[in-house]
Amino acid sequence: MTLLSKPNFQKAIAFLLRKECIIVLYVLLAIIATSKQYLHHSFNNYLIYKYVFWHTLDAQNLYKNYAEYLDSNHYGPVFSLFAAPFALLPDGLGTFLWNIANVAILLWGIYSLPLSQNKKTIIAWICAHETLTALFSFQFNIALTGLILLSFSYAVQRKEVQSAFFIALGTLIKLYGIVGLAFFFFTKNKFKFILGGIAAFLVLFVLPMAISSPAFIIQSYQDWYQSLTHKNSLNASLTSFQDISLMGMVRRISGDVTIPNGPFLIGGLILFALPYFRIKQYKNLGFQLMLLASTLIFTVIFSSGSESPTYIIAFAGVAIWFIVQPSPKPAWIIALFVFAFLLTSLSPTDIFPRTVKEFIRLNSLKALPCVVIWLTLTYQMLKEDFGTYQIANK
Repeated sequence: MTLLSKPNFQKAIAFLLRKECIIVLYVLLAIIATSKQYLHHSFNNYLIYKYVFWHTLDAQNLYKNYAEYLDSNHYGPVFSLFAAPFALLPDGLGTFLWNIANVAILLWGIYSLPLSQNKKTIIAWICAHETLTALFSFQFNIALTGLILLSFSYAVQRKEVQSAFFIALGTLIKLYGIVGLAFFFFTKNKFKFILGGIAAFLVLFVLPMAISSPAFIIQSYQDWYQSLTHKNSLNASLTSFQDISLMGMVRRISGDVTIPNGPFLIGGLILFALPYFRIKQYKNLGFQLMLLASTLIFTVIFSSGSESPTYIIAFAGVAIWFIVQPSPKPAWIIALFVFAFLLTSLSPTDIFPRTVKEFIRLNSLKALPCVVIWLTLTYQMLKEDFGTYQIANK
């Protein structure tokens, strides 16, 4: 019996589909990425997060450039409390625990989904490389993806208060979190959801005042708005590492940096909203999951602030879209998924020659497969009967 015999192959697959295997894999990814970056003293993002806490404690403007790090902070005041446990530790330990905490929240989100254990594990495998890309940058987007997934899962599980809490937390840390409101129509008790959301926003708004002052936190929210407005005006560029979006592709391929976001956003929002008219489909899990996938991808491809590590959010959407497709999956679905995995997930790696990688970056082509998949799933949501989809959730 050879090593690749059927029984051994089945055992290997069964091992790879174990939740414990995924947990070990993601922890190892966090350790490997952190070790590499820490040894090269390349953890500037972590320093930004760390000093959000210390600057809040000292009532210093959260959105200025400081000597301790390059760039500036773009996270809300409540982020100071999220970063506090890590900021209090030596950088060597804090960086490791930061990345591990982020992957823990992501896995919590993935394994909260109303899918079978095997399907959730496959989603985790699909997202692994994009997670690694984000880990090298110590990106909070890993945890934010988990928060969006949790807001969805609790919404469809009729746990409205928990769903509203994760939406509020994600929004007050990074505005992307507000997309969790897309799941409002899947909640059973909408009044409870609204009340829970208001309470969560109020509590999280006030909470940072415990380590600072009301006046400073209120001023910080005003500063945050100005910071985001300024950042948005700088994102549109033909050479930056940001603007990896639909608009960025058009601007860079055409060479016209003056093309505005507005028309794209209006068109995108109209397309995003159209499936909501299929009210009879709301009860179908397949439709709900497709809307989750649409929300995750939309958040990234229509944001001029999107950069390569941001795509952990969009690629979680790609993974969910792929898993939801009925089996056996059509060849064109598989081809579209492979296209996304190669161009979106693997394009920053050494699989591609340096000149090709630079061409992809300078034209924001990492966004292309996600745009195509988003348009595809929007069409599917408008045309298909998801009551016929067989999606096991146990």
